[in-house]
Amino acid sequence: MTTDPSLSSATSPATVTAEDEVAGICADLLRIDTSNYGDGSGPGERTAAEHVMALLHEVGLDPELFESAPGRANVVVRIPGADPSRSALVLHGHLDVVPAQAEDWQVDPFAGEEIDGLLWGRGAVDMKDMDAMMLAVVRQMVREGRKPARDVVLAFFADEEAGGTFGARYAVDHRPELFEGATHAISEVGGFSTQINGQRAYLLQTAEKGLAWLRLIADGRAGHGSQVAADNAVTHLAAAVARIGQHPWPYVLTPTVEALLRGVSDLTGLAFDASDPARIDALVDALGPAARFVGATVRNTSNPTQLSAGYKANVIPGRAEAAIDARFLPGHTESGMATLRELAGEHVRIEPIHEDIALEVPFSGSLVDAMTAALLAEDPGALVLPYSLSGGTDNKSLARLGITGYGFAPLRLPEGLDFPGMFHGIDERVPVDSLKFGTRVLARLLETC
Repeated sequence: MTTDPSLSSATSPATVTAEDEVAGICADLLRIDTSNYGDGSGPGERTAAEHVMALLHEVGLDPELFESAPGRANVVVRIPGADPSRSALVLHGHLDVVPAQAEDWQVDPFAGEEIDGLLWGRGAVDMKDMDAMMLAVVRQMVREGRKPARDVVLAFFADEEAGGTFGARYAVDHRPELFEGATHAISEVGGFSTQINGQRAYLLQTAEKGLAWLRLIADGRAGHGSQVAADNAVTHLAAAVARIGQHPWPYVLTPTVEALLRGVSDLTGLAFDASDPARIDALVDALGPAARFVGATVRNTSNPTQLSAGYKANVIPGRAEAAIDARFLPGHTESGMATLRELAGEHVRIEPIHEDIALEVPFSGSLVDAMTAALLAEDPGALVLPYSLSGGTDNKSLARLGITGYGFAPLRLPEGLDFPGMFHGIDERVPVDSLKFGTRVLARLLETC
């Protein structure tokens, strides 16, 4: 697992920098289809993992590839730091992507094309861009014989897009020794820029909502479609789905979200009032494209996503099912589930499909200081603010080992680019200049954190 970072490869000259090769690494990763359908039917991550292994082997590192199931591959390597007495930092990404329907895209989602300075493809923002930055920065450090400030555990996981069962969760449960001595981690969905009243601000992720993918099940009396059916499973289910999907969850500001909105208030002059939803909405809207993420972090959410019932138009089924994607604020999971059970009603029961914890960590400390300093060194006039992610990351799994995780994939983005809107959306693309910026920031961070 561990190797001497003074080793270098003859095929990777020391004159090649992370900025030189990050776009090429990203394009190559985008061309590898790692679609995760959540049911085991996808191509898996093995091909991408082997590509990552080759890039790391090329500069003299000795990573380990291990599978949690056939084709579900993970890659981990520990890079010794200048001060081995310090705790280790986990720098991690995931290799899988959500599926893409080519007919919906302007380009082939797995062609990895560069058009007008942007790389297009499924995973360009989630998160093969960060994978490429990690690889490019580490490869340059190793080629030049430089060590990070402390041990770095570099990890590329499978299955993040389906909850991490075959990736980070598997690694934590079955290979915890890989993360020995690690106290902090950084990964995706933070560190990107947005414009607030003409001021560029970077949003550093310090919290993420918990998730509950739930199955609603209604049982009723099966029968002929022409009969009076008071105990109809479809009717019971439809009513529950409507109540849950239309429920007006109250606004609740966690410490992270409150700190962000107070920062937005300072920049815009808009009034902050935690008790006034209209003022909260105005501050969220001032975040521009980032409002997509932040707007879902001022309250719990519960969205119906799937329905299943019956097999013939004239047969009343005895069972009907639906799926709900619920996301709960830190500290509000139990109360949120109690509300869902009440909304489901007496005829509908709730069973878990997949559940995971919410996270909230301090916007303070030496690592946060180092991330902030690394960003401001490359963009001196900017501001750094904390924010909460409405989705989830593999930091949830690492938290089981007591590892404090942050979202920090640094990208300076052009004004007007709807970066958050491309997560799981169509026409994903990332500016090449943003990737180069990210390599400079990450290199500074690893040398100083």
